[in-house]
Amino acid sequence: MITVANRIYVKQEYADAFEQRFRDRAGLVDKMPGFISNHVLRPVTDGDPYVVFTFWNSRQDFLNWVRSDAFVKGHAQSGTLPKDAFSQSNVLEMHEVVQDSTRPNLEPEPHGGPFKMH
Repeated sequence: MITVANRIYVKQEYADAFEQRFRDRAGLVDKMPGFISNHVLRPVTDGDPYVVFTFWNSRQDFLNWVRSDAFVKGHAQSGTLPKDAFSQSNVLEMHEVVQDSTRPNLEPEPHGGPFKMH
């Protein structure tokens, strides 16, 4: 299992629009094989990023998503905010899950090395 954290730096005046964008999302990721869940985390400290946090059964499942037509379609339908809505570039992180308290028999994700989109 892996997690993918997309840290998105949204200016305060765009926060409501950003959150609404996720409430209105196309939901295509929910139908992807290997997808577990999606969490959108709001920062509590000014200047900290939102975190869009997804859980996947495997690295390959996530890569299949970002390389899919559904990914392109889902992001096109999600609406866009102006570039001015963001105070800096987003940061994408992938982590391999070593232990999950809700899944005690989970086999750790094999170490896959650095993350590469393509």
